[in-house]
Amino acid sequence: MTSDRSTVAFIVDQLSAAGDVSAKPMFGEYDLYCDGKMFGMICDGQLFIKPTAGGRTLAADLEEAPPYPGAKPCLLVDPDRWDDSDWLAGLVRSTIAELPLPKPKARKPKSAS
Repeated sequence: MTSDRSTVAFIVDQLSAAGDVSAKPMFGEYDLYCDGKMFGMICDGQLFIKPTAGGRTLAADLEEAPPYPGAKPCLLVDPDRWDDSDWLAGLVRSTIAELPLPKPKARKPKSAS
């Protein structure tokens, strides 16, 4: 089951106070990015946030579950919490503060012509 675009748009809008938030489609689901860091996913209409020490402190009541079979467990944000944009933005800011910067992409060598 894929995630509905309106759900993705709503979540991205709710997270806008955290920074430059975007969703990128990935295999029918969506990866979530804030200021260039991948911090979560929307899978099967559910919001998952990468677990960090700070995130677990802010979201101690959330269960952890894998977003798809074989994935590492993430914080599963209950849809009842999606309306609390201040709390969500705080959770994302806390999470991305602990995540490493993405590795720079290797440049492809120019082919000799």
